[in-house]
Amino acid sequence: MGRKLAPPLPAVPVEPVRIPALRVTPLLTPGQPRRFLRVPTHAVGVNHEQREYPRASLRLPLRLRSVGSRAEEFPVTLVTRDVSSTGVFFLCPKEISVGALIELEIVLVTRPMGHGNVVIVTTARVQRLEPAAMPGWYGVAAEFDEVHFDRDDGLPSRFLRS
Repeated sequence: MGRKLAPPLPAVPVEPVRIPALRVTPLLTPGQPRRFLRVPTHAVGVNHEQREYPRASLRLPLRLRSVGSRAEEFPVTLVTRDVSSTGVFFLCPKEISVGALIELEIVLVTRPMGHGNVVIVTTARVQRLEPAAMPGWYGVAAEFDEVHFDRDDGLPSRFLRS
């Protein structure tokens, strides 16, 4: 029985297993501005500018309640562009003079059915006003004067002392 054997396979070179080198890099170097590190959400970006307080690029609902101690007749919901611990930047359909005192509500946490929302209620002073790309709209930079956190849900009765 004349069987034919398959030709021998060419030799395959074996590559050594590569072990990645461990690199240790500092989180901050002296030339870098301070910024939020390890923010646990993909929705937050950091504006890379040299500022005293770092800003987070957050799109949060904002309601302009009053301008110059005059209540807004129909407060509309706007959106923040960025927020820091000392101020906020948002787009607004009305021109507000620099130095004007405004009252804002910024929704930090929204829960279904409206129970458990966390809202910043603050007075702020307009620091800068710039025309936006959309005609009739303005970018407003405001610095917080007084900040209060408000929740719309009560504390569960099991946590209340009798």
